[in-house]
Amino acid sequence: MITIKEAKTKSELTNFIKFPFSLYKNNKNWVPPIIADELESFDKTKNPAFENAEAYFYIAYQNNEIVGRIAAIINWSEVNDQQKKKVRFGWFDVVDDIQVTKALLEKVYELGRKNNLEHVEGPMGFSNLDKVGVLTEGFDEMGTMITWYNHPYYASHFEQLGYAKEKEYIESKFPFANVKPEFFEKANELVKRRYQLSPLNFKTTKEVMPHVDKMFDLFNESYASLSSFVAISDTQKEYFKKKYISFINPEFIKFVEDKDHNIVAFSIVMPSFSEALQKSKGKLFPFGFLHLLKAKKQSKDVLFYLIGVLPEYQNKAVTAIIFKEYYETFKEKGIINCFRTPELADNLAIHNLWKHFNTVVHKRRCTFLKIL
Repeated sequence: MITIKEAKTKSELTNFIKFPFSLYKNNKNWVPPIIADELESFDKTKNPAFENAEAYFYIAYQNNEIVGRIAAIINWSEVNDQQKKKVRFGWFDVVDDIQVTKALLEKVYELGRKNNLEHVEGPMGFSNLDKVGVLTEGFDEMGTMITWYNHPYYASHFEQLGYAKEKEYIESKFPFANVKPEFFEKANELVKRRYQLSPLNFKTTKEVMPHVDKMFDLFNESYASLSSFVAISDTQKEYFKKKYISFINPEFIKFVEDKDHNIVAFSIVMPSFSEALQKSKGKLFPFGFLHLLKAKKQSKDVLFYLIGVLPEYQNKAVTAIIFKEYYETFKEKGIINCFRTPELADNLAIHNLWKHFNTVVHKRRCTFLKIL
């Protein structure tokens, strides 16, 4: 018999978070989260996502053992402002038993119907900066700290339960040796002169902080046209600023500004923390923090996390300036591999940026949708 219980207390939420640790115990490609970080994300008093969202966390039990988990989420900004009558689900993990998957998803349907919503989609988090999608290709590739990893049977469960693929994402990689600076060096100088633009580089996190709010404003503007986009609020900006910016090497954050010092483009690259997180085993102390600090300083793999360009500067080769700056930084640091985090498969503009890098698609993931 399958029993579904809502996780409410810190102890119950910790069990919710730790279930994948046992599910993927012997999987060399699963990357664990930091347990304390996940707990904070689920804390309604700390995570500003709850200003515009509600979420419920459920655990499936069978014979007194945990066999699955799911979060049922409503992003009210999406429902009310965009008129998308959608209930989301995320943080989904399950043993290979479709009856467990079915029982967990029933809790999501209950929330959707209670609020007169029309369809369910997932896996996805509270907002666009959360993890998204179930992995459909690339199970033999190591995960990252900003994506979910899963067993191949997840997609099969959804399809058997009447779900259809909704949004597809691709992840690509290329060795830094593939980068040929001649493809962007000439454009870099031309664009800087034509539009009176200049790069803005940083050496310390303290130098970055005064520009972060403007960066998030630009992020909201540059991604507003995407159908799945929900803007980041002012309180979320503060939250992400405090939580994540200090984890990113300041020299991996690049801005482009105009002659009046307005930011027209930005990019964030992160060192790969995957192996460090595996060594940390979900805990910052006593040694997890040291593994992460070492990766921040010494990792030879990097992830292109975010890139944004103001709409009026799109299609003007402004990214040539960003690529030129990264080329010099990566060369200095001896970077070996570059990874692109999930990008919508139909976002041709972003894919076109990488046409000279000989990238290889090494993972695919998607969200699944079902009418309620």
